Amino acid sequence: MELARKRLALVPYQIGQWIATPAVRWLALLGPRAGYLQGGLDKAVDLAGAINELRHFGIAPAAPMAIATIITELVGSVLILTGFQPLAGRALVCGLRIGGDLHCQPLLGAGDAGAASCPRTFFEHLGLIRGFRLVAWHDLVRSPA
Repeated sequence: MELARKRLALVPYQIGQWIATPAVRWLALLGPRAGYLQGGLDKAVDLAGAINELRHFGIAPAAPMAIATIITELVGSVLILTGFQPLAGRALVCGLRIGGDLHCQPLLGAGDAGAASCPRTFFEHLGLIRGFRLVAWHDLVRSPA
């Protein structure tokens, strides 16, 4: 009976050890970044579409902003996933998301087609914030202060 209790007490520890493996942590980091990696790659492949999308939302100059968005999404995500300057990666992607949110705020009451996507975007960005918390946890576990 006592041996069974001791074995059961080890289960949370064993699960914790499995979760703390580098592969599982990397997959956990990939989750919040996957959309930005895909978005950056999609925009890079269809640069004209990315420029038109920014023009649709009234962002000018659209071409340099599309290129900056592509670079920010890809470089920020890679910095986080590789663990090389993850704080800089978080700052890049977070800055991009904040800029998008600030641009969407005036559209929420506008009633146009662009306004329809703003609530969805807002909730996607809440997920990103949760992903940033996960990255912060990851950094603390890797190099405790």
